[in-house]
Formats: sequence, structure tokens, C-alpha cells
Amino acid sequence: MQIDIWSDVACPWCFIGKRRFERALRAWEHGDEVEVTWHSYQLDPSLPEHYDGTEAEYLAERKGMPVAQVREMFQHVTQQAAGEGLAYDFDALVVANSLRAHQLLHLAKAHARAGVADAVKDALLSAHFERGVDIGDVDALVAIGTSAGLDEREIREALADERHLPAVRADIAQAQELGVTGVPFFVFDMRLGLSGAQPAEVFAQALEQARTLALDAGTGEAAAPESAQGRRAT
Repeated sequence: MQIDIWSDVACPWCFIGKRRFERALRAWEHGDEVEVTWHSYQLDPSLPEHYDGTEAEYLAERKGMPVAQVREMFQHVTQQAAGEGLAYDFDALVVANSLRAHQLLHLAKAHARAGVADAVKDALLSAHFERGVDIGDVDALVAIGTSAGLDEREIREALADERHLPAVRADIAQAQELGVTGVPFFVFDMRLGLSGAQPAEVFAQALEQARTLALDAGTGEAAAPESAQGRRAT
């Protein structure tokens, strides 16, 4: 089974959703038959490379909400993240445009070694939400990439000439074609779509449903993914 996941490095629910999906996949009896591909998406492509302010100030400005209300949202998300073993620190978070981080992810995807892209994806999310790292900073991205086994010179050259930017743009365009309006968004064999950081049991149901659809349809592919039934994350 092929599972395509659209997400943004600057999306707190994407890290939570990743952990919940992984938990469901580990428990699924056919988990070793699954291939996961990470795709790029930007919640706010207009965000400048450097934002002089806190995450609370940025979201309050963007959503037109009082800062106090935004901080209440942070508390809720932090609690949800803690339930998945994640230690979010919104006070330390550096507001940064995620476009350069997505290019690093595509560089990792270009390498055939198993697990490299997933390791980079995980490290980017952790750096942003748990460790207060600037995911727009080249040196920070080099550190993340080399820790996953990528070559420092190749990382710097790829980020400088933006050779993977077209692939990032293509991911975002494909998401628009599929009707994706928020992330994380999971597509199972291009047959079944599931939106949000769903509970692990909902991912488990989607895996079974997608496998049933694939068996029923043989090797054919649906033109567009159906919507899986399940509770949306709030």
C-alpha cells in the first residue's frame, strides 16, 4: 500500500498526526507492506523568511484573535502533543517560513536509503516545535540533514540553487488538485483520503478500509481519493 501524506513543518497538528498514524501502522498486521511518502504543503506561504515576533503574536495577527486566546490554544495543543510523547515549547518557537525546510525534505527523498526522508521529517518537526530551532536557517538545516546521513556540501548546494523547489511546488499543486485545504492530509493508495490528526484507531480503520478497496478493485486506481469516515481533529 502506498500512503501519501501532505503536511507542513510549521503545523503543530502534523507532528501529532504523524505520531498517531505511526502508532496505528505499528499495530497493523500489514504494516510491513506500507510505503509512506511525505509531501510538502505550506499553511502560510506568505510568511516572511524572518518574523520579528513570537508565535503567539504571529497567530494573533494572522487570525485576528487576542494573544490570550492564542495562548489558550497553545495549551490545548501542547496537552495533545504530550499525549503522543512530544514536548512542545511555543515560547521558544522561532517563527520561520518553512519553504527551505521543505527543500531539505525533498533532498532527503531523492536518496534511496530507507528511512532518510522520515528521519529528516521527524527532525524538522522536533526542531521547530520542541527545540526552538530556526527551520529557515541554512546552518540549522545542515545540522538536521547531516544527522540523518546527508552530505553537508550537497545540502548547502541544494539549498543555494533551490534545485528541489520545483518538487515542493509540484507537491503543493497536487494537493490543490486533490482538494486539500488543510494538513495533515493522508491519501491511501490514491483511493481514500483522511484529513486531520485523527486518533490512532481512526487511522487503523482507514488502513483496513483502504486495503479492502484495493482488494475489491484489483490493480485499478480511483480517479480521486474518497473521504474516509472519522472524527476530525480539533
